[in-house]
Amino acid sequence: MAKNLLEQLREMTVVVADTGDIKAIEKFKPRDATTNPSLITAAAQMPEYQSIVDATLVQAKADAGEGTSDQDIVSLAFKRLAVAFGLKILEIIPGRVSTEVDARLSYDTEATIATARELIAQYEAAGVSRDRILIKIASTWEGIKAAEVLEKEGIHCNLTLLFGIHQAIACAEAGITLISPFVGRILDWYKKDTGRDSYPPEEDPGVVSVTGIYNYYKKFGYTTEVMGASFRNIGEITELAGCDLLTISPGLLAELLATPDELPRKLDPEKSKAMDIEKISIDKATFDQMHAADRMASEKLDEGIKGFTKALENLEQLLADRLSQLGSSATLNHAAEDMFHVYDLDGDGFITREEWLGTDAVFDALDVNKDGKITPEEMGAGLGAVLHLVKAG
Repeated sequence: MAKNLLEQLREMTVVVADTGDIKAIEKFKPRDATTNPSLITAAAQMPEYQSIVDATLVQAKADAGEGTSDQDIVSLAFKRLAVAFGLKILEIIPGRVSTEVDARLSYDTEATIATARELIAQYEAAGVSRDRILIKIASTWEGIKAAEVLEKEGIHCNLTLLFGIHQAIACAEAGITLISPFVGRILDWYKKDTGRDSYPPEEDPGVVSVTGIYNYYKKFGYTTEVMGASFRNIGEITELAGCDLLTISPGLLAELLATPDELPRKLDPEKSKAMDIEKISIDKATFDQMHAADRMASEKLDEGIKGFTKALENLEQLLADRLSQLGSSATLNHAAEDMFHVYDLDGDGFITREEWLGTDAVFDALDVNKDGKITPEEMGAGLGAVLHLVKAG
């Protein structure tokens, strides 16, 4: 019986799950996982992940302290939610998770650096090594320069919203760990611009773009990994078989899994090395000039940042709405129950200090009898006290 496409793809390419849906990650067992603001916002609205949202809000409210405004609590929870999902994902996968810097900082190098350091600090406080995290940053010149600084600190980066060879070369010269060129979004642009409704997989503009980037990297010995992303169909995926990594949605993973067929390798580093490719050196002036000349790349980068920004705004509103609901006793009791299960990692009916991912001060407040364990009853009583105290303040 022929192997399915997913099995064969895994033999030559690292398969990454492009989702914030933890159940999908459990099903397909990828090595790595990547999320973005849209995926986190979608996952946060699923009933099965309400416990993660509630736990993050409650922890933020407790840590913020008396007198803190709801807006500031939401802001704190917002900064922590992607990490909360990342921590749950890392319990399942053996490799790395990508967590994105706020897209609204895409043109601010210093703010991007500061936010990335904050994200890494959260992971490390939860006992996760920075080697298991990729910080996702938009491939603006400012974002690439921020990532260059972070890489020198041992903070590995995934440069996203990448559409042009100039972005890819700038990332490689900056020593970035990984890039995510967006195959499907490139196809979308060309279909709209040309009026064509389809392309054969081998002529797909997104496939052609990623193939060119891959060959350039291998030709000149760059260590930056290429991870094709944003696929529209499995034809795009099979044409990039052999790419360093491919991040694929659960729907397309399922289609690959259900398709028994031969999968030839399309990208090969040894073949790339033999190609006649011109080397390009990128400084800011060259980057800006090439970016302005590449209408597709400039339009899609701008569109992508705006889209992620909208998703972040939606997530902030979702958190604000949920925070207001946590005032009712019924919702509060449900939140306490959900939060308990989030932290009771081994399911033994107690939360130990080792399992607790929040601050010691909150743990001590909830551990009423000071036995080093939090029971469901202590969680319910203590959580209510914390929330009502903050609300009164």
